[in-house]
Amino acid sequence: MTQPLLREIRTLIAAEGPLPVSRYMALCLGHPRHGYYITRDPLGATGDFTTAPEISQMFGELIGLWAVAMWQQMGAPAPFRLVELGPGRGTLMADALRAARLVPPFAAAASLHLVETSPALRTAQARTLAGLAPAPAWHDRVEDVPDGPAIVLANEFFDALPVDQFVFALGAWHERRVGLEADGRLVFGLDPAPSHAAAAFAAGLPGPAEGAVLEHMESGPARALATRLAAQGGVALVVDYGHAGGFGDTLQALARHAFADPLAAPGEADITAHVDFSALATLARAAGLKAFGPLGQGDFLTRLGLPQRAERLKRDAGAAARAAVDAAVARLAGAAEDQMGRLFKVLVLAHSDAGVPPAFDPSEEFVP
Repeated sequence: MTQPLLREIRTLIAAEGPLPVSRYMALCLGHPRHGYYITRDPLGATGDFTTAPEISQMFGELIGLWAVAMWQQMGAPAPFRLVELGPGRGTLMADALRAARLVPPFAAAASLHLVETSPALRTAQARTLAGLAPAPAWHDRVEDVPDGPAIVLANEFFDALPVDQFVFALGAWHERRVGLEADGRLVFGLDPAPSHAAAAFAAGLPGPAEGAVLEHMESGPARALATRLAAQGGVALVVDYGHAGGFGDTLQALARHAFADPLAAPGEADITAHVDFSALATLARAAGLKAFGPLGQGDFLTRLGLPQRAERLKRDAGAAARAAVDAAVARLAGAAEDQMGRLFKVLVLAHSDAGVPPAFDPSEEFVP
């Protein structure tokens, strides 16, 4: 039986021609009836992937304490907006708020705002955060969050923003698009006309080799966030997997905790692309912010006290619980190339008055 979203995409391509990768990705993830994030809770063992907050409470606790220290460094504004972009099941925020109880004025000054478009995940977030203070308000876009200074948390948010892809072929950049084979299968192909936009996106990068792939993330949410922070004050903590610029095809799909073909089952798999931290930091600086990092997630958590928190949790625990804590530390902060501690990176975008963020050194300010 043909999937409903695949039928719609086939009809769309037949009527309008091959789709940009960004439009295909946006349909797969956010279609109002059949989009991946609209129809399901994708997290955990029964879902398609697991995020750091689901691995251990330590992740959210340390970020909560980071937010408290950042708020104090900002002069303890009251009120302020505590915002999370793409909050998953609400696990990170629940753990962060629990840790922040150590400083009661923080929660008293905060109003909680969750930017989430998925009805299924909004339901999960409401369940997770029930009874915690402050009570959350939900928004579809960062632009809808009420005015005021803000501390914004974004864990695995930017990787899900649609990207356009361009391939360097025969001396020019050509946009990669999603089209149809005669048998109805979706396939990647290249627009025969050169892309002038891609040439601008690639400015400043080394000369591309034949077949090089350039990715350009949808910049609207990042630009709105940077503009807001520059005008109203605050910081954004971005945690994601990514790189510091350059060429490469990073588009990927995950289904049932395994890599999948991103064209095989639209709306049935999570589709992401690695975050270009250099582009994100450059955009923020152009808006008037400072940027710090990117710093490896393992280094970031270690500087915040992950080993010490782990030892505290193990102090009165049994053997199985101690082993689970050690395993969580290894997953969150492991330094091997294929481990989260190195694959995931942390970037902080900060108003010029906010100072150097906790866990960062002044020398780690991003300079193009």
